[in-house]
Amino acid sequence: MTPSGPSPSPSPSPSPAASPFPAARAPGCPFDPPPLYARLRQEAPVRVRIWDGSTPWLVTRHDDIRAVLGDPRFSADPSRPGFPSPSAGFKALGAAEVQAFVTRDDPEHARQRRMLTGYFTVRRTAALAPRIQEIIDGLLDRMADAGPPSDLVEDFALPMPSLVIGELLGVPPADQPLFQRAARAMIARDSGVAEFTAARTELADYLRELIAHKDRSPGDDLLSSLVVERVRGGALDAALLVEIAVSLLVAGHETTANMTALGTLVLLGDPDRLALVRDSEDPARVAAAVEELLRYLTITHSGLARVATEDVEVGGRPVRAGEGVIVANASGNRDAAVFADPDRFDPARTDVRRHLAFGYGVHQCLGQNLARTELQLAYPALLRRFPDLRLAVDIGTVAFKDDMLIHGVHELPVTW
Repeated sequence: MTPSGPSPSPSPSPSPAASPFPAARAPGCPFDPPPLYARLRQEAPVRVRIWDGSTPWLVTRHDDIRAVLGDPRFSADPSRPGFPSPSAGFKALGAAEVQAFVTRDDPEHARQRRMLTGYFTVRRTAALAPRIQEIIDGLLDRMADAGPPSDLVEDFALPMPSLVIGELLGVPPADQPLFQRAARAMIARDSGVAEFTAARTELADYLRELIAHKDRSPGDDLLSSLVVERVRGGALDAALLVEIAVSLLVAGHETTANMTALGTLVLLGDPDRLALVRDSEDPARVAAAVEELLRYLTITHSGLARVATEDVEVGGRPVRAGEGVIVANASGNRDAAVFADPDRFDPARTDVRRHLAFGYGVHQCLGQNLARTELQLAYPALLRRFPDLRLAVDIGTVAFKDDMLIHGVHELPVTW
């Protein structure tokens, strides 16, 4: 990717025939990205038509995606004109005066992120592993006591990361239903402005009160530390901390919950790979299988949105300042130019760590180390506790989250 010349040729005018985005998956192929991507990877970036009728560019090749995500001339700020927001609710949110680091560009993005990085390092999350294992084992005990059948989403995949991120932030376990309900409304593709705003306001109001309580009586948790170390000293505004807490709470459980359930479903359909994860005593082999599941599934199937702040060339096409870009990381993770036999789930592959499941560049997922730790513990524990785990329904009846911004399953009935 290179800067365009002083007088770039005009971008193609939006076409009424532009493909709709998000694109549809092929019937019977819930784990594979839309077939459209395979064709588009053979072409330069193209225009697509999103929910509001606008026509941003869609970038599908692995190297082009890394180029966009690594270039500061592409902004993550949804308040900029031309930014391709994924829903009406998120578009309305883009006008908010206070924004957390995930929607800010450097230097403000870096300033906020530096306050949080120390809580999500490899060493810090590894230290949490024993407590995460306790949470996992407790949920599995409850499943075993209740007996089959079980909804794996409700009984395990959703409460596991909810308890972990809640405990890390200092959110009482009894308040899980509130933030789970708010998150579901916020990531639904069809959430209107009113529904999205109501859910987000309820969550923000709750966190505002919780942060005020921690100011009066700090505990041993991340929010208390930020209040004591940052807010009291003036380095962080309390209103901004609320926004940061909303982002961490929603992202910290929704993504891992969906990966837990969807990854389990993949393994249940592949006994050899399931046995590898269940029976291996080598943590490195389990970690490799988790990385491959992250690549293979890429649950952030709505892509990552950016807007150009200067005239830039992407994949041979000139992108003008103010034009939106969506990078389809699910497509980049199936790019044969980078991954051998990319449509095959192969935990033994050696090229997997180049995947884009956590994004790329300065906005790469802050909580990726925590997510890896949770998944590396959750899959083996679940499969060892229930060695005969299997679907309780035909896979054709499983409801996948094509209606949500994050892919997964709404329910996963299992038995053993």
